[in-house]
Amino acid sequence: MAKEIIPKNNQSNDEIDLGQLFALIGKGFNRIFRGLLSVFLYFKKNLVILIVLAIVGLLLGLGLRMIVGEEKKLDVIVTPNLDTKNYLYNVIEELQADVKAKDTAFFNSLGMDIEKMKDFEIEISPLKNKKTSSNEEEMQFLELLKDFENTGAITGILRAELQDKTTRDERITFFFKEDEIGEEYARKIIDYINSNPYYNELLKVYNENAQNRIGLNDSLIRQVDVLINNYTNKMLKEQATTEGRFVLENQEPLNIPSLFSLKNNLIQDIESKRLELEQRQDAITVVNFGKPHKVQKPFFQKNITLIPLVLIGVFFLFSFLRYLNRKANEMQIG
Repeated sequence: MAKEIIPKNNQSNDEIDLGQLFALIGKGFNRIFRGLLSVFLYFKKNLVILIVLAIVGLLLGLGLRMIVGEEKKLDVIVTPNLDTKNYLYNVIEELQADVKAKDTAFFNSLGMDIEKMKDFEIEISPLKNKKTSSNEEEMQFLELLKDFENTGAITGILRAELQDKTTRDERITFFFKEDEIGEEYARKIIDYINSNPYYNELLKVYNENAQNRIGLNDSLIRQVDVLINNYTNKMLKEQATTEGRFVLENQEPLNIPSLFSLKNNLIQDIESKRLELEQRQDAITVVNFGKPHKVQKPFFQKNITLIPLVLIGVFFLFSFLRYLNRKANEMQIG
């Protein structure tokens, strides 16, 4: 019985498949090249129109900037005292509503001309601490704290670190066009925020308490100094005990190291209260009152670049719609 001979054409099939693949790749590159060529020809054909639109847009942007004027802003950094942070945000929201509503009576009461506040705006945002630390730095800080775990200094170190990482400061930003109203109106608004009678009375009570506390601490420090002086005089006349104590007439022991520690704590408390008195003059303490400066916008948001881009974009859209219309007509004819 004769064996059936099967032709081996696997190699020829592979060669045909590779040939078709290279042909498809060639057609793809050809289409890409023709597409790029079409884009080049399109820009070459409409180059004059695009240049004219860009020049017209630049002129319009320059003219608009001269007519409208450049936007400026002024930043005021403030620190809310007591529990006035919510009050600060609420009063800013009230002022924003008054600006939008053009409340003439309200702003006249503050000595502000509503006609000059056409582009006047107010914003508030928390002043975040941009300083960040890595996990490695935090671990090193915790390792250093171990050396102070049994001392009183660790409280001050932690307080200073927390104050450095967090902030209570807020940024109030005023936007305006006319230079004459910028700084003047910003100061009037800050004065209005600090005119709240409730917080003014509350601050008066806090300041009176702080002053009384300073007076009491001064009195205690003088008493401690008298006791220490008496101890010093006693040491000059009599022999001190081994524990650093001596007995008064009522036989009560006196611990001299604790007196020095008490005096230091009283002095620190006085310094803290004096700092509070200096800072708590108003409901909102002005940390920094900035100067007016121009608003720096991104390049593509400026009128001088935005208008030319809009005109060119409209031309591209019109050209695309015209192309679609031509193709649709060709399909109907075909």
